[in-house]
Amino acid sequence: MSDLSPHHKALLDWYDAHRRSLPWRYAPGRPADPYRVWLSEIMLQQTTVAAVVPYFLGFVQRWPTVEALAAAPLEAVLEAWAGLGYYARARNLHACARAINLDHGGRFPSDLAALRALPGIGDYTAAAIRAIAFDQPAVVVDGNIERIMSRLARIEAPLPKAKPAIKAEAAQRAPASRCGDYAQALMDLGATVCLPKSPRCAACPLAFECLALRDGGPELAGSYPRKQAKAAKPTRQGAALWLLDHQGRVFVRRRPETGLLASMLEIPSTEWSSQAISAPDWLGLNWQRWPGEVRHTFTHFHLTLTLFSARLPRRGGDTLQTRLSGELDARWVRPDLLAELGLPTLMRKIAIAAELARKDER
Repeated sequence: MSDLSPHHKALLDWYDAHRRSLPWRYAPGRPADPYRVWLSEIMLQQTTVAAVVPYFLGFVQRWPTVEALAAAPLEAVLEAWAGLGYYARARNLHACARAINLDHGGRFPSDLAALRALPGIGDYTAAAIRAIAFDQPAVVVDGNIERIMSRLARIEAPLPKAKPAIKAEAAQRAPASRCGDYAQALMDLGATVCLPKSPRCAACPLAFECLALRDGGPELAGSYPRKQAKAAKPTRQGAALWLLDHQGRVFVRRRPETGLLASMLEIPSTEWSSQAISAPDWLGLNWQRWPGEVRHTFTHFHLTLTLFSARLPRRGGDTLQTRLSGELDARWVRPDLLAELGLPTLMRKIAIAAELARKDER
């Protein structure tokens, strides 16, 4: 440890004493599993640790190796992912596993360029895998590290303009040894001490070199990184279509392979647009509006769905049912079994709203 700078020594000593116990981390001195590092990093994108842990444990129990994940059907991976959101990550996860299995003999590369060439792996994830899984030098900058670097150097430019300066600061401080521990130490520091609001500066091992703390105390430190005002998200509207057959089963189908919620099972809906909702005319059925609305927020917009219900008619219903059953992975499911399908969050909200509406009718 004597060859480490005061910055590195202070941070790594703190990490050795306070590191979080996470299911994708190995005990000190044991090499990391690149598969677990990669899987956790993909899952943690725009998702909290608390939300990821049960999904991670479920994945590694079901698919303990990258070879096992590569051999799994995409539909099974999507259903296991349901609820984590940002479903393009799950599709890229599966594609990446197959690429590693086919093009790299089931072994993760440690080279940054080779990692970035894999589906779903960008600059941050490639650097994190190289540092944490292989203990090789890399500039790892996630949201936690952005916050720490902007406070240490008191970088005034707002995000996202500050990103080059933040990365340059992180590169200047990146160590040549204990690369994985250093990256994870910064992540833990941001998650537990250098918090977005009300940072715990008195407990910070890097307080001695933090310019924001020096110049204005925790209150000033908490104002970094500077941020530009976010534009208001637009709201789109649509109608969710709860279609029942004569046995009381609801119609679900798989969405197209591109676009939002691609390849996920869905309860059908009309187009999501800014226009006011009118009674749907799908299949020429008599749609009845049910009370209440379903609200959901995507990355770029809010969505409000009005719930409509219809039942296949006695006359001609069998023909309609046969036609619908020919759609992509279409099926008729008892409402009480919908929870077993691994529906995305929006579709689970629709199912819950429909169940409440049915109870009100009775």
